[in-house]
Amino acid sequence: MAFLIIPTLDQLNNTNTKTMVDHLGIVFTAVSDKTIEATMPVDERTKQPMGLLHGGANVVLAETLGSLAASLTVDRKEKSVVGLEINANHIRSVREGLVRGVASPIHLGGSTQIWEIKIYNEANKLTCISRLTMAILDRK
Repeated sequence: MAFLIIPTLDQLNNTNTKTMVDHLGIVFTAVSDKTIEATMPVDERTKQPMGLLHGGANVVLAETLGSLAASLTVDRKEKSVVGLEINANHIRSVREGLVRGVASPIHLGGSTQIWEIKIYNEANKLTCISRLTMAILDRK
């Protein structure tokens, strides 16, 4: 088990009011003991001028999922998590519908974590894969 707590989907979705997550229409759809999923619409908020899903929107979805997942693995009264590095490989373009991101752990260390986030189109084809490195810090 990776997560210390498993929040409800309502709890996850209600914490993002008036944030970029809310603005882009990202909705958390599933959470298990070590993975978290969310969808994001491909619309005027997330497309680039050529009509394709913007690569930066993929990265926002990936970092949202990985950062939240990392925060669920630590005692948040004693530790905080911050992103160190993120990369993304855009594999297939998306023009419409929803994309679904799934974050799963690769490494859960005491000072760093690495999360893999795969993003799929509505046909369940991989469109982007991202890797996020998180630092685990002591709260002051």
